[in-house]
Amino acid sequence: MLASDSGFAARVKAVLGPTNTGKTHLAIERLLAHASGIIGFPLRLLARENYDRMVAIKGARHVALITGEEKIVPPDARWFSCTVEAMPLDRRAEFVAVDEIQLCSDPGRGHVFTDRLLHARGMVETMFLGAETIAPLIRRLVPSAQIETRPRLSQLAYAGPAKLVRLPPRTAVVAFSAAELYALAESIRRRKGGCAVVMGRLSPRTRNAQVALYQAREVDFLVATDAIGMGLNMNVDHVAFAGLGKFDGHRPRRLTPPELAQIAGRAGRGMKDGTFGTTAECPPIPDDVVAAVEAHRFESLDLLFWRNSDLDFSSLDGLIGSLNAPPPRPGLTRGNEAADLETLTALARDPDIRKLASGRRPMRLLWDACQIPDFRKLADDTHARLCARVFGHVAAGTYLPTDWLAAQIAALDRADGDIDTLMQRLSGVRVWSYIAARADWVKDTAHWQAKARQVEDKLSDALHESLTSRFVDRRSAHLMRRLEEADGKDLLSAVTRRGEVVVEGHDVGHIEGFGFVPDPLAAGDEKKLVLRAARRALRDEMPRRVGTLEMAADSAFALTADHRIAWNGMPVAKLVRRAQPIRPGVQVLDSEFLDGAERERIRIRLQSWLDCQIRTDLAPLFAADTLARTAPALRGTLHRLMESLGLIPGLDEETLAPDMRTRLRALGVRPGRFALFIPALMKARPAAMRARLWAFHQGVPVPALPDPTLVSIPAGWGDWPAGFAQIAGWIDAGPILLRLDIAEKIAGDLAWRCRGGAAALPSGLASRFAVTPAMLPAVLRRIGFRVLPAAALEPAMCGPPAPAMLMPLRRRRPAPSGTEPIRPDGGPFAVLASLRQANPRQANPRQANPRQASVRQGGTR
Repeated sequence: MLASDSGFAARVKAVLGPTNTGKTHLAIERLLAHASGIIGFPLRLLARENYDRMVAIKGARHVALITGEEKIVPPDARWFSCTVEAMPLDRRAEFVAVDEIQLCSDPGRGHVFTDRLLHARGMVETMFLGAETIAPLIRRLVPSAQIETRPRLSQLAYAGPAKLVRLPPRTAVVAFSAAELYALAESIRRRKGGCAVVMGRLSPRTRNAQVALYQAREVDFLVATDAIGMGLNMNVDHVAFAGLGKFDGHRPRRLTPPELAQIAGRAGRGMKDGTFGTTAECPPIPDDVVAAVEAHRFESLDLLFWRNSDLDFSSLDGLIGSLNAPPPRPGLTRGNEAADLETLTALARDPDIRKLASGRRPMRLLWDACQIPDFRKLADDTHARLCARVFGHVAAGTYLPTDWLAAQIAALDRADGDIDTLMQRLSGVRVWSYIAARADWVKDTAHWQAKARQVEDKLSDALHESLTSRFVDRRSAHLMRRLEEADGKDLLSAVTRRGEVVVEGHDVGHIEGFGFVPDPLAAGDEKKLVLRAARRALRDEMPRRVGTLEMAADSAFALTADHRIAWNGMPVAKLVRRAQPIRPGVQVLDSEFLDGAERERIRIRLQSWLDCQIRTDLAPLFAADTLARTAPALRGTLHRLMESLGLIPGLDEETLAPDMRTRLRALGVRPGRFALFIPALMKARPAAMRARLWAFHQGVPVPALPDPTLVSIPAGWGDWPAGFAQIAGWIDAGPILLRLDIAEKIAGDLAWRCRGGAAALPSGLASRFAVTPAMLPAVLRRIGFRVLPAAALEPAMCGPPAPAMLMPLRRRRPAPSGTEPIRPDGGPFAVLASLRQANPRQANPRQANPRQASVRQGGTR
């Protein structure tokens, strides 16, 4: 116990008041003015922060840090920064101070603060810092204490509710659960460029890195739990509550007015006024609570939580009984059962523990083991088993096994995982840091403390990076600030060779073709400002890109599946339907950065490329059309062939006069049994172009084409649109679709075989169609042939069985005149054909006699 043994009574002083009154600053000044001193803080974060301040003034060799997880105690240490639980009560010091003494009323930790209030004393001066609500109880419990109240240095005013998007810069948004905190941080990232995150579970290293983001104005918003209310001093102008209730570890409850004031008081530091309000789904703060917070007037505390510190170590039951002893005086009450007492009660049920805990020294060792903090809070017996194992080793008079200690720390030495995983590992490292700091438990404690600290730093850095990458968009935050400051007038902007638009050194989007695509993370007001800045950069870029497109090689352009023209992979134009499928037009895609003249330049270049591509891929068709212009009799047929993309289904060889067939063959056009077509267009590249042009003209997606090496495909393959199979050169052959050129070849061979009547079915015919023998009859019937099953031999007959026979089906007889029938297509060439049919000899003066023509038409080719 800290007490004075000098000849004069030590002064006890309570400095009370709301937040931002300079209480902690005063205590540090008084501490360092004495030859020695100890100050206790409610959070490890605060102890570390003030340790750094003290080191800067007195030097590291004279300042110590003692928390549950860290012990930095130089041999010449005179001033100690500690957590309240870790204050070295056996060390004599001239000055002792406890911060946030009103936490005596906390049901979970209050008994520790009450014990310090009643027993911790400096040899010369003792100072308690906190809220005025504890003043009556200090007067009752510590009658000798001098009470000094301090007014707040700035005003605190209620600003009412506000949406997240309307919150002003330098705002701290306070949430009371991790899930709510993450949701708010994500929302602020999308709308405001990001925020820093402060939680009680963060390590000092992570917390300091997050606060540094905020203090350096890399972000203008902070999302925090109620840990922000405990003396974390930052430049906060406004505090916005996202809720008015929290779970205190035992039950959900509403925040009390003093708790609201403690958190709201973070706004407005020094002489700068601050405001507070609500946001998100938080209901309004009641008027009477607002008035109390603004005036700093609250009901005084009537009870402090207490636990007996004069413990009975004679037996296990005696220790538990002394911990559960009733308060000795009015104004004190027992709080919630602390974690150390819960652990002790659980271990007391273990017979092995009871056997080991016999005697005062083993009892003290057991109580020390039970006081290992349960930072992990796994809600099972994991922590109790850990404490039991530690006690088992130290009760046997041995150090903790180094291999076990090394394995436990090594298992946490991983920087992968999400935010919650990293925080859970940090909680585990904190437990082992506490254990490693016990020189009576661990051999070479300095080594293991350093090892645990190394792992904690590694996890802290990884957690900071994870929080930053998830909740901070540095680019958006910086742009938002610069755009607001400069109003878009003095921003540096440029376009890279890859089309990335850079404003103030940050990528804000990229160019696709002749359009600007802003970064998807930019939203709301930021997106508008980014677009305005990007327009300045693109003002000179777009004319340059038009010239580049005009000079680009043909290989830079390509047709896409959605009937657009891409330049270097980016769509810049779309096809336009015209009367003939083979001659589509080009329309440049909309862009606010192009004028009419630039659009026309682009259109001319792309139309030239498209026409060239079609002529190249369908060269045989265009060549035939060009040759047909010198032969008037062929123009009509070639015109229809052009309109049909090189294939006219149903126009077979029997509908054409012999000399017409001969002249068409000379042009590379084949009059077949099933269609009039150009065999060269059945190859892969022309077939793909024909499919693309047909699909665009029909307004459907480009159908998939089968492997060009296939002879047949199953009926229904590819789920083709109606009419596509015929135009693509596949004929319906019952259970399959048969490639047109293959069907023509096989049908011609079979017709020649059957020229004199029924003929034996050729062997291997099914393999030519790439079908099974069972499918062969159905396929042959669809191309004009019938299979006659083999006749079985009579019982009295001997010899090989008769083969199956093949017989052609009867086909339509040709026109007696041998001229082309009139097809009612209503076109000009149909009229011309009708006039020539009226005078057939004039249309074809060298026509053979009808009998010869009939023989030629009825025979084979």
